[in-house]
Amino acid sequence: MDARLRRVNKEISDCKGDKSSSIRIDLIDNSPFHLKGSFPGPKDTPYEGGTFEVDIVIPESYPFQPVKMKFITKVYHPNVSSASGAICLDILKDAWSPVLTLKSTLLSLQSLLCSPEPNDPQDAEVAKHYTTSKRSFDETARYWTQVYAGGAGSRTKLDVKEPLKDEVAIAGLEKAHVDQFEGLGFERSKVIDVLRRLNYRGANVAKISEDRVVEELLK
Repeated sequence: MDARLRRVNKEISDCKGDKSSSIRIDLIDNSPFHLKGSFPGPKDTPYEGGTFEVDIVIPESYPFQPVKMKFITKVYHPNVSSASGAICLDILKDAWSPVLTLKSTLLSLQSLLCSPEPNDPQDAEVAKHYTTSKRSFDETARYWTQVYAGGAGSRTKLDVKEPLKDEVAIAGLEKAHVDQFEGLGFERSKVIDVLRRLNYRGANVAKISEDRVVEELLK
């Protein structure tokens, strides 16, 4: 058994033996080098009540090279790509240290949900939403948690149907704004896309003229 395999097996065993952190690590396809981590959303955040899964790939030179992690669960957060789940976190890059473990890295991801870094974003549009209107951002992140992470208000596992998704809420927009421009004859999906890209939210709405929105919708 090589050193990498011994290290990974020990970390998985240690994590299973620690019930206090609520961090879970499971094998994917029985491979110790392709794992799935999971943790609960932090309390007093928009992610509370959700369970967040992370894809973990162990590189050949682990632990001297950082693990590769990305969210499987869709999460609305400035430092996580809303499309791919890619994560912007220093310890997954140049701040990695061999003393870090799979559990400590997953705990860092859990902490990242508590403390977004919008000035160093992975998803620029989400970061703009966060800095423009924190209240609206929290509502959107909470809705994503409900829809994608099994948070409060989502359907139970006994219900085979997927939770109904409100595309306006997922985009973090106001229904009245979408209805306003849809009423001018534009397709709802295009209105949502344009308003999201323009960050038509909160105090920023007053800075964007209706003519500018229409101009973008006509492109």
